[in-house]
Amino acid sequence: MVVLVMIVVALAAPKGAEEPRRAVPAPKAPVATTTIPPAMLPADPTVLMLSTTYTVINSAPRDPGPLTPTDGTVVHPRQEIVVYAAPGGAPIARLGPHQIGDTWLPAIVQQPGWVQVLLPSRPNGSVGWITDTALDRAITPYLIRVHLRSLSMELFKGGQRRGNWTVGIGKDSAPTPAGRTFLLGSFSDTAQRYSPVILPLGIHSPTLDSFGGGPGTVAIHTWPTANVFGTRSSDGCIRVPKDALQQLTEVPLGTLVLIDED
Repeated sequence: MVVLVMIVVALAAPKGAEEPRRAVPAPKAPVATTTIPPAMLPADPTVLMLSTTYTVINSAPRDPGPLTPTDGTVVHPRQEIVVYAAPGGAPIARLGPHQIGDTWLPAIVQQPGWVQVLLPSRPNGSVGWITDTALDRAITPYLIRVHLRSLSMELFKGGQRRGNWTVGIGKDSAPTPAGRTFLLGSFSDTAQRYSPVILPLGIHSPTLDSFGGGPGTVAIHTWPTANVFGTRSSDGCIRVPKDALQQLTEVPLGTLVLIDED
C-alpha cells in the first residue's frame, strides 16, 4: 500500500514541475531632486538701494503678469533682506521690514527657496526675488479691482464681491496707471481734511515725480464732496465714497490691487 501511494503521487505531479518563483520587485523610480539656487550675498549689502515708495530701482525686472490674480499669499520680511533679479542672480536692492507700517508684499511666483514679489519702488511694475528664510507668510482673502474706463472699483473677499462703487481717478495730465499693485500702507494725516485714512499703493504717477509733499505715490482715499466720483479729476489717486473707504480699511496690507483699462 505504501508503494502504491508513492506511485499515485508521482503520477499526479506535472512533469518538469518546479518550485513556484517569487515575483521580482519593480525597480524604484529615481527620487526627483530640486536644486535650489543659492543666494549670493554682496560683500557690502548697504551699497544697495533700499526699495521703498521713495526710491527708483532701474535694474528691477518688470511684472510678468500685470493683471493676473494670485493665490493671496503675502510675505513680510522679519529683517532687512536682499532682493535679487532672479533666483541665485544679481542682487539689485534691499528690502526692510517696515515701510508705511509693516512691509507686506504679494507673492506672485513661488518656487523652492525663493519668492518673487511686487516691489514698492519705481518704476511701476517692478518685481524682485527674495529668499524664504526670513519671511512671515499669510493669506489674504481680499482682492481689489479698479476699472479705469468705467470709473469703478470692486472689492472681493473669498471670491465673492463685497462692494462695487463709482470712483474718481486721475485726470488726463496725471492719469491713474494701470497694472498689478498692492495695498502698501494705511495712515491718518491730521494736516489734511479730505480723508480720515489714506491707503498708499505700490505704484506711482507716470507724469508727476511728486505731489502733496510725497514721491507721487498713488493712494486710495475719500473726498469731502461726492461730485468727484465718476470723474477724472485727481492727480492720479483713486477717490472712493466713505462707505468704500470704511470697508477698505479692513483689508490687510499686501492685498493685491488690479487696475485695468476696462
